[in-house]
Amino acid sequence: MKPIETCTVGMVGLGLMGGAFALALRAIIGEGGRIVAFDRDGDTLALAEAEGVIDEGFTSPQPMLGRCDLVFLCLNPSTLLRFMETWMATFPPGTLITDIAGIKGSIVTVMERTLREDLDFIPGHPMAGSERGGYAHAKRCNFQGKNYILTPLKRNKPENLAFLKALIYRMGFGRITETTAAEHDRKIAFTSQLCHVIAAALIDCEADTEITRFGGGSFEDLTRIAMLNAPMWTELFLENRGELLRRIGQFEGSLDTLKRLIAGGQGMELEERLHLIQERRAAMG
Repeated sequence: MKPIETCTVGMVGLGLMGGAFALALRAIIGEGGRIVAFDRDGDTLALAEAEGVIDEGFTSPQPMLGRCDLVFLCLNPSTLLRFMETWMATFPPGTLITDIAGIKGSIVTVMERTLREDLDFIPGHPMAGSERGGYAHAKRCNFQGKNYILTPLKRNKPENLAFLKALIYRMGFGRITETTAAEHDRKIAFTSQLCHVIAAALIDCEADTEITRFGGGSFEDLTRIAMLNAPMWTELFLENRGELLRRIGQFEGSLDTLKRLIAGGQGMELEERLHLIQERRAAMG
């Protein structure tokens, strides 16, 4: 790869995350390279061009992909796989491609089998975002100090992996974890998908829309992510259903234990368990 400052970087999808990545890359690339974007929403592309976030927008990927050295696929898993199947022949030889999808198993399986030999695809998952979707909210998406997960393919070129990791750090992320797709999907079922299920269930079980008058921060913190992108999270929940259901069962077991201690008035046991929970959370960092 040539230096990022002289690359043409393509964004496929210019929603919340595509916009946030374009903003972060703009600060790095400056005027020496180019940022181009494909999105079906012409108004979004026009706004991003007017703001100087991208250099050129396209409502069809074909004229854009042939110009790119590096491409970020900011798409849901199923859309990403359809995109690669449809447009793989359009990428120039040597293109480095990465993604930001929230599950990795199906993507890694398909890419290991179907990716062109002269392309390099490094699966990734930035642990950042916002409850508000769309390009208009991209500036709210803060990368500083956040986690980034990579699940490299066996065939990835070491120099491309090193290039991408250096770029991720330059965009502000604080820690990169390399793991397998299976381990990613196991752990993300807990740290992300289960949290969204719990937040959704909290809102689902209360119909009083004025209950926030009694909020002191806890309710707001716990339910912020309930303002979720329903189509995207439906896909993520179902795609990773085996791991997610296992984690939901774990949570139900803990909730049942706390419920039993409260119902039985077992103050000493309840306090002891809460102390253990507090210590475990502190140990997690």
